[in-house]
Amino acid sequence: MTEQVNPEGLDYRFEYGESRVIITDSLNRREVLYTEGEGGLKRVVKKEHADGSITRSEYDEAGRLKAQTDAAGRRTEYRLHMASGKLTSVILPDGRTVRYGYNSQRQVTSVTYPDGLRSSREYDEKGRLAEETSRNGNITRWFYDSSRSGLPCAVEDGTGVRRRITRNRYGQLQAFTDCSGYTTRYEYDRYGQQIAVHREEGISTYSSYNPRGQLVSQRDAQGRRTEYRLHMASGKLTSVVLPDGRTVRYGYNNQLQLTSVTYPDGLRSSRKYDRQGRLAEETSRNGNITRWFYDSSRSGLPCAVEDGTGVRRRITRNRYGQLQAFTDCSGYTTRYEYDRYGQQIAVHREEGISTYSSYNPRGQLVSQRDAQGRETRYEYSAAGDLTAIVAPDGSRSEIQYDAWGKAVSTTQGGLTRSMGYDAAGRITVLTNENGSQSTFRYDPVDRLTEQRGFDGRTQRYQYDLTGKLTQSEDEGLITLWHYDASDRITRRTVNGEPAEQWQYDDHGWLTEISHLSEGHRVAVHYGYDDKGRLTGERQTVETPETGEMLWEHETGHAYSEQGLATRQEPDGLPPVEWLTYGSGYLAGMKLGGTPLVEYTRDRLHRETARSFGGEAYELATAWNTSGQLRSRHLNLPQLDRDYDWNDNGQLIRISGPQESREYRYSDTGRLTGVHTTAANLDIDIPYATDPAGNRLPDPELHPDSTLTAWPDNRIAEDAHYVYRYDEYGRLAEKTDRIPEGVIRMHDERTHHYHYDSQHRLVFYTRIQHGEPQVESRYLYDPLGRRTGKRVWRRERDLTGWMSLSRKPEETWYGWDGDRLTTVQTQQTRIQTVYQPGSFTPLLRIETENGEQAKARHRSLAEVLQEDTGVTLPAELAVMLGRLERELRAGAVSAESEAWLAQCGLTVEQMESQMEAEYIPERRLHLYHCDHRGLPQALISPEGETAWRGEYDEWGNQLNEENPHHLYQPYRLPGQQYDEESGLYYNRHRYYDPLQGRYITQDPIGLKGGINLYTYPLAPIRYTDPLGLERVISVYGPPAPDRAGAETPLVLTDMTGGVTIYYDPETGDSMTFDSSNRIDRRSQRGAGDPYTGEVVGCETNGSGISAAYGTTKIYTTDTRARWLHGGGSSLRDPYAPRQGWKPTMGCTRAQNEDVDELCKKVTSWMYSHPGERIRYERFKTR
Repeated sequence: MTEQVNPEGLDYRFEYGESRVIITDSLNRREVLYTEGEGGLKRVVKKEHADGSITRSEYDEAGRLKAQTDAAGRRTEYRLHMASGKLTSVILPDGRTVRYGYNSQRQVTSVTYPDGLRSSREYDEKGRLAEETSRNGNITRWFYDSSRSGLPCAVEDGTGVRRRITRNRYGQLQAFTDCSGYTTRYEYDRYGQQIAVHREEGISTYSSYNPRGQLVSQRDAQGRRTEYRLHMASGKLTSVVLPDGRTVRYGYNNQLQLTSVTYPDGLRSSRKYDRQGRLAEETSRNGNITRWFYDSSRSGLPCAVEDGTGVRRRITRNRYGQLQAFTDCSGYTTRYEYDRYGQQIAVHREEGISTYSSYNPRGQLVSQRDAQGRETRYEYSAAGDLTAIVAPDGSRSEIQYDAWGKAVSTTQGGLTRSMGYDAAGRITVLTNENGSQSTFRYDPVDRLTEQRGFDGRTQRYQYDLTGKLTQSEDEGLITLWHYDASDRITRRTVNGEPAEQWQYDDHGWLTEISHLSEGHRVAVHYGYDDKGRLTGERQTVETPETGEMLWEHETGHAYSEQGLATRQEPDGLPPVEWLTYGSGYLAGMKLGGTPLVEYTRDRLHRETARSFGGEAYELATAWNTSGQLRSRHLNLPQLDRDYDWNDNGQLIRISGPQESREYRYSDTGRLTGVHTTAANLDIDIPYATDPAGNRLPDPELHPDSTLTAWPDNRIAEDAHYVYRYDEYGRLAEKTDRIPEGVIRMHDERTHHYHYDSQHRLVFYTRIQHGEPQVESRYLYDPLGRRTGKRVWRRERDLTGWMSLSRKPEETWYGWDGDRLTTVQTQQTRIQTVYQPGSFTPLLRIETENGEQAKARHRSLAEVLQEDTGVTLPAELAVMLGRLERELRAGAVSAESEAWLAQCGLTVEQMESQMEAEYIPERRLHLYHCDHRGLPQALISPEGETAWRGEYDEWGNQLNEENPHHLYQPYRLPGQQYDEESGLYYNRHRYYDPLQGRYITQDPIGLKGGINLYTYPLAPIRYTDPLGLERVISVYGPPAPDRAGAETPLVLTDMTGGVTIYYDPETGDSMTFDSSNRIDRRSQRGAGDPYTGEVVGCETNGSGISAAYGTTKIYTTDTRARWLHGGGSSLRDPYAPRQGWKPTMGCTRAQNEDVDELCKKVTSWMYSHPGERIRYERFKTR
């Protein structure tokens, strides 16, 4: 053979010499094989790889391999039985040995590992595998239906659960009956191609093929057909016609490399390759461009990556292809060190921040040490499961597993949670630290059908044949879900009443979602540019009687030429522009073209200085060598703060010029007390909780209390109130508590809370002496964001009678995504600009309503529509909006000028159509916040402290200085204070700061934490901006403020059998082989394309069985869709490289590749808390 072309179009040429073979590919990469021997005994003894590295092989006189030396000089020896030639032992480079035993039929009977553990196999009289005992003692048995059958008919695990297998005459799987007795059946055509799969619940899918055996269509359980159209000559997939008729199209070059994908919405992504066939440029569907550069024509790995901003990052690799140094957009370098086994042992970042790792002989991470010498250690069981994490102070977190590697309990600080599973491996019972249980039930295809909470609240779920949720039941509330032909949700009903409705445009993009809230029609409208990027979000509230617009709020978004979201257009305000450098690192902020805030950053792009109003406000931020916040000092000394940390990385002291607070923690990391010292003040405040995290009376303050736990997590009383909950676990009533021995005066206050069908608080009242003292009603948009509030207060009327006011106080709210940006009262409008990508407020802008009214004018689009009486198309209105912004800024783009010329119009003509713009008088203040984002002061442009607040750790206001009577409702990130109820609105729920917890259960259930009521129990480290789940406070190492910056991507090509990781910040990338073969037990849809996020990974046995190898990487796909190595029936599923086995819908790769990806994922998550890693898998045929 002299030449070979692989399926991807890569060409290989072969040249033969006397004792060598030279292989050169079309990338001009050259590999040389040196051989010895003659004829069939010719063996490769030396291999020179394209990167210059050399590997060697040694053979005995019989030509059998006896040793290999890798490129790092590590030698592995293979000892063989002299007579049989069977492998008897392997001596690893570090001297450890793996030994193999055989029976008289030369079948493997045992493997003894270097750690002394042993696996074994037994065979029946026919030589068939009958029993296997794994290294951790798990036993698997195989059964056969006849003495002549070589394939098992049943498999039994160590628990005695048996799964049955039926095969047809050709040995193909015909039926599989699982441990629950549910059977899946398979059909084949005469060519042996699988044409149908019939599962329980009437779920059947069908496939058809062309004469070449290629899949050309599939029909799902609802009869919907998906077509796959192939190129006649190459067989490459050219288009996919979805069941609703929408089409995805694929383009290729002459080398059959993918060059374009055109999506159903008309957007297109493309790829370009260099002469060697390497990826050189990629344009995403939203127009962002990434370019790759290589240091030579022979290199297959990029040496530099350039993003759409033109910023280039440089990559240096060692001779083995590992990342050795990365130089970012500013010329700052991160360096990486590895040991001789290729394990990363050190990372050296700028500013003296280094981390060090060490491993045991099995390659498991056993310790990590930071620059200050603080070490975290990891312990493992003999089976390779992670059993303990030992913090620098010696405290331990422990995990126990069952025989199959599933975590059955976790213990930290003496508190234990446990899990129970059914025979199918599904979790059926969860026991919390109080000993209370939550239970789960599933249907035959593993979908959750019932969940019973710790308090007895029961929720049930039903699905259609394709797995979509169609009905959910919650203690009598029945919600029905309806979808269109594209599987997009279109409407919901609750107990027969209409709820949300969704509308989409011809592209398939969401344009409107609406519902009724307290009788009002509330809607959210979305606008997009031609690249599918969000350009506007508008909220509307209409009166139920007349349809009159009561409230309207719109926020616009614009993008730089490089695709960064650097411009925001708040409702009624001049544009907010974010000034960035590199790939989006924040350098400054402008309002209407006027610079307001400037930032200075260090070599890790962390903020070190911030200024506002010239020299009126100057904040200096310093970091310690572990990347933690050390101090924040201002030219306003009363706001200076210094921070101290313990060895566990916990914040233990915050010191200021007037006060110091010291923090105590339990072994579980919960905040247990605060000691505050100041002039004439020395006070200690304890916080006590039961094992599950519910607040308890402190034993020092209430020594007579015998309460030790709230089993259902519902706090029934505390020192101040008695509480009552409804069947959904929502707080329904709160009444003043009358202590024993105190004479009851019947003047106690009772608070009543009423909710809608989505568990949102819609009505609140406080009763005293049988009379309402205050009432309030709340409106929400379909996304659950509060859009309006009306409050009636008890007052004296003209006759002297006390009653609720006839006219309520009205407040309207406007949003940009999940962040509250506008508060409109009857007197004024207060708008907030946030730090990019966070819930930390940056600027407060207040405009009196009279001034706001003067500034109102018709847009250019509205002028043209009203003057001509013609309704403009949405696309034209968007273009006119962009033109108007450019005209008012005095900078018309070339694109707009060309468009005007095409229409026969001039800039001057359009300017004459615009209405004059009035600039209203506004009051501007800078928010000075603590490390979590809680406001501590409002600073004027002149440097005056116009407002100042002091809070405890749970957000309760302790003191306030407000000489100018400024309205400042913000508390902990994402929270707004309601004066009428004392509660804090926290996006998806209401927070009670006195209890430090929520008044309703978490809308996302256990995904937000095992206790559905708790706010993070260490609130100076964690916050919960959305009322869903905790996020870490940004204090180190912090995520850089990057306006519109991209995040990493893990991309799996299920057809091409490859997974790619790319980090746009560092340019780090890796590509490795992966498999997506699906076995019969896979959940429905597990093999389908998916877009979501990577949520984390577990290494070396943290609940991982042999089937998952050394590492499991989790994604947001709820169908157990992981990326892992291993293989339960392999000889050594923990080997760095092993065979391939079908998966339960997961992506399988080699252990060493998944391990490396896990390190990259973990490194990113550690250095960018709160930022996501994108995940996508796709098919190309």
